[in-house]
Amino acid sequence: MKRAIIIVLDSVGIGALPDAADFGDAGSNTLVNIKKARPQTDLSHLCALGLGNIQGEDVALLGKAEAPKGAFGKMAERSIGKDTTTGHWEIAGIITKKPFPTYTETGFPKEIIDAFEAAIGTKCIGNYAASGTVIIQDLGPEHVKTGYPIVYTSADSVFQIAAHEAVIPVEKLYEICEKARKILTGEHGVARVIARPFIGNEKDGFTRTKNRRDFSLEPTGVTILDLAKEKGMEVVAVGKIEDIFEHRGMTKADHTANNAEGIEKTLQFMKEDFEGILFTNLVDTDMIYGHRNDVEGYASALEYFDQKLPEIIALMKEDDILFITADHGCDPTTASTDHSREYVPVLVYGEKVKEGVDLGVRKTFADLGQTISDYLGLGADFEAESFLADILKAE
Repeated sequence: MKRAIIIVLDSVGIGALPDAADFGDAGSNTLVNIKKARPQTDLSHLCALGLGNIQGEDVALLGKAEAPKGAFGKMAERSIGKDTTTGHWEIAGIITKKPFPTYTETGFPKEIIDAFEAAIGTKCIGNYAASGTVIIQDLGPEHVKTGYPIVYTSADSVFQIAAHEAVIPVEKLYEICEKARKILTGEHGVARVIARPFIGNEKDGFTRTKNRRDFSLEPTGVTILDLAKEKGMEVVAVGKIEDIFEHRGMTKADHTANNAEGIEKTLQFMKEDFEGILFTNLVDTDMIYGHRNDVEGYASALEYFDQKLPEIIALMKEDDILFITADHGCDPTTASTDHSREYVPVLVYGEKVKEGVDLGVRKTFADLGQTISDYLGLGADFEAESFLADILKAE
């Protein structure tokens, strides 16, 4: 039974795209810059598959393999954006040609805030672009005193709502987010509404919890998830995948809280017998470390995955193909705390995959989706080029 196992290492970019300067991201290179800032970073198992053999300036610093065990390359994002939604959708086959609206400079317009406050029956505070960890320190005391939810955005197309779990219970916060999602449509159709629960107090500081939840727009086109489900295959989502695709095209989902849990659930699902797709997002590199410019934490999270990679490979069945990639960058060595417009790595491994194949520089993340479609016989016809013929061993 054929299976495609996709693991997205959230925000693990591998060099600025040619148009990165247009997004304020010139010089970003998440993986390489982390290695330069922390030379002892050890990604030996990823590098054994070919991570350090990918084309690009200073990528070899990661550790170039003499005989890579997998196929390797990097992919450019054709979608106009650098966020979770555009990245994952493109991997699954959708190229977003019209950017989602952003409100970094202005905050959300009065008509949106008025409609939101009317829907939830209370005022809100904030409504500006900010780091999520900073704004809860700045506005947390006022929120606790008044009960008003904190609204903020970033460089991404997001409407984020932060609330203390003792002031607005998590389930109530999710309901508030669902109301916001219904308002944010059309020209103000942001990619995601995000619930950002936190705990703590003014004296000791406030801390975000693991109960984040994303409320995405429904995908604007057909994805490999839809096609696989329609063919009666299993589509198993781990982490925030179910949120990103608005729960569409899945047969089973487990909304894990962190990388350790996500990897363990991936291993559990790999032990099951099914044909189809296992799609995992590992978010810690982005959510906990990238946005906080925590180089040490980011590197440690990468190393943790690298150490677990042999366990993943050991559970692969004869017809499994493993794809390791990312959705955008988030270089923690730069001044910015936002995502970065970068190439993403793609590593491919399996018993049926040729070793040492250089996939070069792919023009779109959707090449991965088209390759999976061809392997599973899904019949997709994306604006992409499959690399299946390049990687499969001769029968």
